[in-house]
Amino acid sequence: MRGMGNMQGMMKQMQKMQKEMAKAQADLEVQEFTGTAGGGMVTVKATGKRVITDVVINEEVVDPEDIEMLQDLVLAATNDVLKQIEDTTSQTMGKFTQGLNLPGM
Repeated sequence: MRGMGNMQGMMKQMQKMQKEMAKAQADLEVQEFTGTAGGGMVTVKATGKRVITDVVINEEVVDPEDIEMLQDLVLAATNDVLKQIEDTTSQTMGKFTQGLNLPGM
């Protein structure tokens, strides 16, 4: 019967970890991230759910003769914010899988 107590302890520990993971995920989803490009000339904000909430373009980079540059800056700022979200998510959620030797993690 000693093994059953150990199993119950493991189950409680797993349930606690699941709750902590769910809270961490919920916290990440509402966190706001900001990506920039062109030295801050273009700013893109997004939530941890990867929903773009704001795009700010400094009027100095708006050149009707060079729309491609503006498109590149918006793209770069968007990729920057998405990378920040990914890095923060990996770092936060990685705390829970560290040392578990799970395949694919």
